Amino acid sequence: MSAPSASRTSPTRRAPDAGGVVLGVFAAVAVAFVVVPLVALLLEVRWSHFAADLQTAGTRDALLLSLRTTTTTAALSALFGTPLAWWLSRLRGRAAAWLRAFVTVPLVLPPVVAGVALLDAWGRGGLIGTVLQDTFGTSLPYSWVRVVLAETFVAMPFFVVAAEGAFRGIDARWARTATVLGANRWYTLRRVLIPMAAPGLLAGLTLSWARALGEFGATMTFAGSFPGTTQTGPLAVYQALDISQDAATALAALMLGICLVVLAVLRGRWSGAR
Repeated sequence: MSAPSASRTSPTRRAPDAGGVVLGVFAAVAVAFVVVPLVALLLEVRWSHFAADLQTAGTRDALLLSLRTTTTTAALSALFGTPLAWWLSRLRGRAAAWLRAFVTVPLVLPPVVAGVALLDAWGRGGLIGTVLQDTFGTSLPYSWVRVVLAETFVAMPFFVVAAEGAFRGIDARWARTATVLGANRWYTLRRVLIPMAAPGLLAGLTLSWARALGEFGATMTFAGSFPGTTQTGPLAVYQALDISQDAATALAALMLGICLVVLAVLRGRWSGAR
């Protein structure tokens, strides 16, 4: 008696996932909305005259100043923003919510408003500027120091938000264990929490540096645009528009390339992305 043959069933075809298609279309539109203007910028560059156009835009002095100020801004953001982020990660209640709102409001504040606020604080007749004038007989000069103040004001919140999230992601038992073993808060922060939060801190530092590199409105309002003194890369692009559209496009493309390299390579590596 022969064994019954196993019945063969044809594999069922899955119906197209309409929801996935819709999501893919919306995602593609979002990507195109961001990428198309960037591609258009690169297509407008006269690559055969790229070096000459950069020279017309005064690129060397502007980028050197930007490198100087953004590096200083990143250092200040890490130095003062790390303790602030750690403190905010421990605070609870309504007062903490208001403090967090004030600390992070530069993220959404119009750049010109930020510049006016800086003038009211550090200007000759401002809150701090008056103290400097009355106490030391001097005011804050129009120099790269003003650029750093403007960039730090708008860029430090990016670091603080990322750092606070990194500290909140650490199991509280690590800090309690360090305290039980006799470590003070400074030692715990420096030797336990910061190493564990390092990927988030470095990602925030990258975003802060990139935000400082692209700062325009607050710097223009508070520090002005003086070539070789306060004119950073974005300000040089704006001025180049009055001289040569090709020069402005070349410098804009160069800054775009710098930002893409920093965000794609460094932030991806520090955040553990693969």
